Amino acid sequence: MMACKNNSLRQLLAPASRIGTLNAGAASGKHRAFQVRKWLHATKSRRTDGVFRGLTDTRLPMPWIEAFKLQQEGKNTASEEALSQERDLTPKKMSDSYHRVVLPLGRDPWLSDTYINSSGHIRLGTVFMDLDALSGIVVYKHTGPGVTVVTAALDRITISHPLTEICDLEYSGQVTYASGRSSVEITCKVARARDEGEPSKPEDVLLTCTFTMVALDPMTKKPVNIPPLIRSTPEEEKIFKAGEAKALSKKEKLKTSLLETEPNDAESALIHKIWLRQIAYHDPTNPLRQPRHVLAMSRTALSTAAIMQPQYRNRHQTMIFGGFHLKQTFELAFCCAASAAHARPTFISADPCTFRNPVPVGSVLYLTATVVYTDPPMLNDGDGEEGEPRQRDEQNPVTRLHVRVDSKVRDVEHGVAKPTGQFNYTFAVPRDVRVLPHSYEEYMMYIDARRRVQLGDVQDRRDHVNVDVDTRLKMGGGLNVTE
Repeated sequence: MMACKNNSLRQLLAPASRIGTLNAGAASGKHRAFQVRKWLHATKSRRTDGVFRGLTDTRLPMPWIEAFKLQQEGKNTASEEALSQERDLTPKKMSDSYHRVVLPLGRDPWLSDTYINSSGHIRLGTVFMDLDALSGIVVYKHTGPGVTVVTAALDRITISHPLTEICDLEYSGQVTYASGRSSVEITCKVARARDEGEPSKPEDVLLTCTFTMVALDPMTKKPVNIPPLIRSTPEEEKIFKAGEAKALSKKEKLKTSLLETEPNDAESALIHKIWLRQIAYHDPTNPLRQPRHVLAMSRTALSTAAIMQPQYRNRHQTMIFGGFHLKQTFELAFCCAASAAHARPTFISADPCTFRNPVPVGSVLYLTATVVYTDPPMLNDGDGEEGEPRQRDEQNPVTRLHVRVDSKVRDVEHGVAKPTGQFNYTFAVPRDVRVLPHSYEEYMMYIDARRRVQLGDVQDRRDHVNVDVDTRLKMGGGLNVTE
């Protein structure tokens, strides 16, 4: 069958080639012939669809059809480089993994097709996808060949200095924590690009984020050790210690997860108060009725399902690129916030998320986004004033919506389902919106989101991050980074 298709293709291409040759004498003919040949010409693609070309030149070592054949034959699809070379565990410096790429968004209008949306704003989801690609380049500079590296987690992201115009952006990153075991931390930065050789200034930085990646043996897929990190300056030692503390903190947080422990006393009391309010709304003898701006959590849910195509695969051929997965969750979260609030959301933060299982090429990816918490919340917390918290400015309300995106993957036959991660985003909207949980599962989602929002606020104050939601919304018309 394949041979027949190839013969048919050659027959189809031959007339066009002859036409190009016959017309080669005239200038206009040359132009037409060039156009025909260019349209029919085939070259090896080494790109992951949607990722900036400067980050994809060496990502895909073979075409998908070759990887597919190897997969059908039961052979390993990892590159020969990864399989044949021994791992080098020589300690590396932070500077060894440093990588910088300039996205010429201000100079190349064709990039707007990928990076600018219909309202003239920069698509943050596409930037996030690029950052995951950048982290892949950085980590392989540190590990060298002989390993397979996968994205395991992403830490909190906030906008440091919002952009007010479309301009060239500088992507940069380096390994900032590696103990010598399998996990490694990569810190990436997006900043307004300055002239070549001129470093970015603090006020140029749009955002900073940290990826955690894990090195695996290409054959066994089990974790393997990687080179430890050398710290040669006090500043590098400080960065390394911060990464070490962050790794320990993640392990401690797992112990207090709602999957491990029940809600504390204050949270249990809050659940009871919200439940009583829910009962009151439906009590025919009670004059209290559910306001229009109070939404049932289940009514805010928005879901998608999509087949994962080879064009979105990672460099390991049979799995989907984590940056594409991240982009899909972000854009669905944006749509969910817009649908619930009936207003354009402004991005505030992405809270820590974990990639639990890989997404195979050819599988069906299911995403469900839900508004699980609002600030101001449904009811006042603690022992303060009873009832629904008021907006600071009743005439110009502002609400933070925390959107949770649950991700799972199934094979096409739908015989096996696996969770692939939970992603959490916070947006601001110029409306008064409250979310009301009903089931026990929804109450747990509400409490989990409440913890994340409170922890994020503490972290922002500690890191001196200015997340003035009111100001951010007022600037909304001039900001370019909202989607």
